[in-house]
Amino acid sequence: MPKDFKAALHDPRVVFRAILGVLLAANLAAAVLAFRPFGGSADELRRRRTDLQSRLSQLEARLSSTQQLVNKVETARKQGDEFLTRYVTDRRSTFSTIFEELDRTATDAGLKPKDRNIDLSDIEGSDTLKMMSITAGYEGSYSNLQKFVSLLDKSPRFLIIESLVASPQQGSPVLNVSLKLDTFVNEAPEASS
Repeated sequence: MPKDFKAALHDPRVVFRAILGVLLAANLAAAVLAFRPFGGSADELRRRRTDLQSRLSQLEARLSSTQQLVNKVETARKQGDEFLTRYVTDRRSTFSTIFEELDRTATDAGLKPKDRNIDLSDIEGSDTLKMMSITAGYEGSYSNLQKFVSLLDKSPRFLIIESLVASPQQGSPVLNVSLKLDTFVNEAPEASS
């Protein structure tokens, strides 16, 4: 160390100035912490807490509505699966099941079955479901036709009457009925291979 430095340390004015400098720096640091504390003032902290609580409430409300939506989707999926299980038949048994149903309903209603055609078409957006359109002809009276339509409406199968045309036979109370029905068929993946 230089001699002047050692001499300066023994000088009370230099020591006093050094102590005043350290105390001044400590006061400045304390003033900064008192007037602008790290993390903000008490008012800023209260505002931030209020904002965060408001945001938390909004997020909890959004979470609640999302959970309700998930529950509705799950319920819809379950009900859709139950509907498909109950009303849609497998392709392997559909033809015989539907024809038996139509023949039994026509017999119960007093209609005489005639010709029928089937058309199976894809349903856009589904890999497993197909729409089967059945065009069938029947003969019978108007009251027989009413009973037939009523029985179809009460059928355990999901049958949609797309069109029904009834025309009278010349000089007879008997009607020629042309009926187009739609139903849905579950084409199992193993059945398509």
